[in-house]
Amino acid sequence: VQLADSGGGLVQAGGSLKLSCEFSGDTFIYYSMGWFRQAVGEEREFVASISRIGDVTHYEDAVKGRFIISRDDPKNTIYLQMNSVKPSDAAVYFCGARFGGSSYRREDYNYWGQGTLVTVSS
Repeated sequence: VQLADSGGGLVQAGGSLKLSCEFSGDTFIYYSMGWFRQAVGEEREFVASISRIGDVTHYEDAVKGRFIISRDDPKNTIYLQMNSVKPSDAAVYFCGARFGGSSYRREDYNYWGQGTLVTVSS
C-alpha cells in the first residue's frame, strides 16, 4: 500500500485549505483512513478518522466543527477540509490507512503517507 498526501501550504489564519491523500496498492474499501498531524517538537496526534464505507467519522476536539474528513472511493482518495484555520493547526499532516475499523490510535494504523506541511500565518 502506498499513500500520497498533498495539498499543504501557507494559509492565513481564518482561511481554508484542503488536503488530499491518494491510496494505491490494495482494495481501498477494506481500509479505514485517518489524518494525524505532528508539530515541531511534538508527538504525532490524531486529527480525524473515517470508516471503511464513510458512514462514521471522528474528530479530535480541537478541530470539531472546523475540519471535515471525507472519502471518494472511486478515486481511492480521502480529503481533509480545513476551515477557520488557527495558528495552532500548523503542522505536518499525515494520512494513515488501517485495515479494518477506524481508530484514533496512531499505533493501529498500518500505512502512512509522507506528510504534507501546513503553515499558518497570523
